[in-house]
Amino acid sequence: MFVFIPWDIIKTSIRVWGFNPDHIQGWYFFNLPVEEVLFFIAIPYACLFTYHAFGYLIKKDYFAQAAKYITITLILLLTLVALFNTERTYTLVTFLATAFFLMIHFIFIKDKAYMGRFYFMYMLILIPFFLVNGALTGMFTPDPVVWYDNTKNLGIRIGTIPIEDSVYGLLMLLMNVTIYEALQSRFKRSKAQSA
Repeated sequence: MFVFIPWDIIKTSIRVWGFNPDHIQGWYFFNLPVEEVLFFIAIPYACLFTYHAFGYLIKKDYFAQAAKYITITLILLLTLVALFNTERTYTLVTFLATAFFLMIHFIFIKDKAYMGRFYFMYMLILIPFFLVNGALTGMFTPDPVVWYDNTKNLGIRIGTIPIEDSVYGLLMLLMNVTIYEALQSRFKRSKAQSA
C-alpha cells in the first residue's frame, strides 16, 4: 500500500489510466476511488494466502532450478524494453521498477530459496488475474471500469489488459512475498533462539 497507492495517485493524476465514474461508488482517497485503495488490501492478502497455501499443499518446488535464470532474464528483458520505450510512462516506470527490485532482490537477499515457488504461484495466479482484470478493462462489457492511455504503454494487450499490468502485478506480489518471507525467517530465528 505504501508504494502502490502513491504510485496510483500519480499515474491517475497524469492520466496514464483512470476510472469510469459510472462503475464506482464516488468516494475518493485523493484521486483514487475507494475501490482501488481496497484493492491494495484485498489482492496482496489473497495472493499471500495463495502463496502460503501452495507452499503447504505442493511440496515440490518445480521452478527451484530455473528461478535464478528466470530472474536474470526478467531483469535484462524488462530493462531493455523500458530503455527502448522511455516516452511511454507506464512501460518505463513499471518495467524499470520491476527490473530494479528483481536486481536488488537477486544481489542482496541471501535466502532466495522461495523464488521458484513465487514464480510458480505467479504463473497460476495469472489465470484469475486475467479474468478479473479483463472484467475491469472491458473484456466482457463495452464500457470498462478502468481505462488506459495507450500512448503511455506499449499498446500490447492480452485480451483487453495492457501487458504492463502483468509486470505491475509481478512487482506488487514479489514485494509482498519478500516481506512475508523476511518476517517468516525472522520469526523462525527468534523461535529457535528462544528454544
